[in-house]
Amino acid sequence: MHVPARNPDGLARLERLQAAIQASGDLVYTWDLATDRIEWVGSSEPVFGADGVRDPVTGDHFNGRVNPEDLPQRMQALSEHFTGAGGYDCEYRVRSSTGEFQWVHDRGAVEMSPTGTPVRLSGTLRLVDQRRQQQAQLEYLATYDELTGHYNKLRLREALDHALSYSVRFDHAGAFVVVGLDQLDRINSAYGHEVGDAVLVEVAHRLDRCLRSTDLIGRLGSDRFGVLLHARDEQAPPMIGERILQSIRHSPVQVGGEKIQVTASIGLVHFPSQARTSSDVMAKAEGALLKAKAAGRDCLKVYRLSEEQRQRHRADMEIGERVTQALKEDRLVFAYQPVVDARSHAVQFYECLLRMSSPEGDLIPASEFVPAVERLGMMRALDRRSLDLALHDLEGQANVTLAVNISGVTAADRGWLRALVSRLKDRRDLARRLIVEITETAALHDLEDTARFVSVLRDLGCQVAIDDFGAGYTTFRHLKALTVDIVKIDGSFVRDLARDRKNQLFIRNLLSLTETFNLCTIAECVETKEEADFLLSEGVQFLQGYFFGRPDVNPVWRRRGTPFRSRKATSEGPQRLNAG
Repeated sequence: MHVPARNPDGLARLERLQAAIQASGDLVYTWDLATDRIEWVGSSEPVFGADGVRDPVTGDHFNGRVNPEDLPQRMQALSEHFTGAGGYDCEYRVRSSTGEFQWVHDRGAVEMSPTGTPVRLSGTLRLVDQRRQQQAQLEYLATYDELTGHYNKLRLREALDHALSYSVRFDHAGAFVVVGLDQLDRINSAYGHEVGDAVLVEVAHRLDRCLRSTDLIGRLGSDRFGVLLHARDEQAPPMIGERILQSIRHSPVQVGGEKIQVTASIGLVHFPSQARTSSDVMAKAEGALLKAKAAGRDCLKVYRLSEEQRQRHRADMEIGERVTQALKEDRLVFAYQPVVDARSHAVQFYECLLRMSSPEGDLIPASEFVPAVERLGMMRALDRRSLDLALHDLEGQANVTLAVNISGVTAADRGWLRALVSRLKDRRDLARRLIVEITETAALHDLEDTARFVSVLRDLGCQVAIDDFGAGYTTFRHLKALTVDIVKIDGSFVRDLARDRKNQLFIRNLLSLTETFNLCTIAECVETKEEADFLLSEGVQFLQGYFFGRPDVNPVWRRRGTPFRSRKATSEGPQRLNAG
């Protein structure tokens, strides 16, 4: 009988392959679908446990090890793959011999018979439990405060946004409470920050015991909690607030061998009667909290509208109705103001300034309706409309660059950002011709949120500008955190610049700050040749103002019927504005 000779080279290659699989940590399998038998190559111990005898050897046996919550997802992925609807790639939990579940990444490909029947599935299992745990931790930190376990500021603001929408739509009252611990800094100084943290945790527990299951708690800052109350009338929230104060002052907090007497102050605002946006609600509650602290602490103050504020609110409501109608009838338009090169005066891009067309055809400037819209919490709708208008222009004019202003509310609005990402993720040709402007005061209001917002925009390919630069209190640290492309010098420092030495000095200081970060600078409200010449001599790269052109709803690139071509345009579109 002839015995085939052993192939040493083939065995060596097989051993090397097995060693490589072992080193990778992956578990390779072949599942014979006809016999339902599974063969494993690699170390099964990390996935199934030390008892290799109980490794699953059939498909049914393996399915019995898959977490019942995840099994339908795995079976659906297999079914879609077998019918040619997609690749087989999914993650699920598998039970080891000790009874513990671990996450695995399963990826494979089916082999079909000549008749189109699935015959064999070959693939790999990889443990991803550590990555899943890290992902879960990141998701937790994105929603919850690490110290107390309650919502963080961002998540509480989102919940407040939903509550406001519900309250307006269904005429359902609510209240927002800011609870501030009195003199926590003294506790930290006297006993240390660990004791201060323990006090915060105990106060958080007492808040839980005071509130109902429908109320939400979040941590707003180092010594402040926010509480979202659902109330049927305006009498209930102050009573709950007093109950919170009593709970905190009633007994000292015991930490180790120390007994620490703690009190708190509370600011409360009702919505929607007193405020209609989350930022407005939080600001008014914080204002009431300051009044409580000024009144001696350990008390509650409620924010109330004055008669003058009530009259303004009624006027705002009338403007809001007109803006809502204009949105429905598509009567919001852009007026485009050119931004020019400071040296050549050639137009580089246009700033889009929102206008409302009245039913009679008159154009109403943004200054006459935007402040009211902001107070009513309607800016998201206007900013979404602005985004639609700008992207429509960019799609129709291949060589025009446009700058669009957005409000501080939108800078923290994930919905608006998701809409922008979905529109631009595969359109870098549009993204690099879009400049998003955020006012300095809005950018500094919540620096961390703004920094994330700016990062997403720049990843898409957009440029980001800080508008009204100099009106706030931007520092070296702020500019470093935001990583914007452009700063626009506030027009109040440009007017009468040729004769105002204080403004001249201020602009020089601003420019020295922007030069450190190699940022592009634009001066607004340039109305005379003297102002333009001075700004050029100081190193400002771009200018905007009536001296170069007023806002126009029918700009030159529309009147000519041909796309405007920037002086810096290339075959790939305009270059990024850059001070370097």
